[in-house]
Amino acid sequence: MNPHEIVPGRVYTDANIRVTAFPVNHGEMDDAFGFRFETVDKTIVISGDTAPTPTLVENCKNCDVIIHEAYSLETYRKVSRKWQAYRRKYHTSSRELAELANKVRPGLLVLYHRANPGGGTKVANQEDVLLDEIRRLYKGDVVTGHDLEVF
Repeated sequence: MNPHEIVPGRVYTDANIRVTAFPVNHGEMDDAFGFRFETVDKTIVISGDTAPTPTLVENCKNCDVIIHEAYSLETYRKVSRKWQAYRRKYHTSSRELAELANKVRPGLLVLYHRANPGGGTKVANQEDVLLDEIRRLYKGDVVTGHDLEVF
């Protein structure tokens, strides 16, 4: 491993891939990034931990897959005002993510980092609630990602 600080822009290139870091909005954190991975035949964007930001729209254009964090509006309504404010400042709601997906139309939208405490239901049910919320507003392919899955 060679850990090092990065700045927005190209962070890695070799014969097979180009990786670009772009700033995202994670509250007052200055160095929060999303990443765009480009190969000869695919472009994949990972949102990072973020509230909606124009850099996501810019970097998701013409991508095949978006891997994006999200929280459910149903569980949002069940948490305290303090946690509601936190979610709005640091994360992306199901509605906001559906709006992004409708703008850029990826081949596949993969949900990850599902911040849904306060749902009072099993995790699987919370995932279904989040998927349903997004599918009501976005008609493209959307799935919930889990460790070690391949899409």
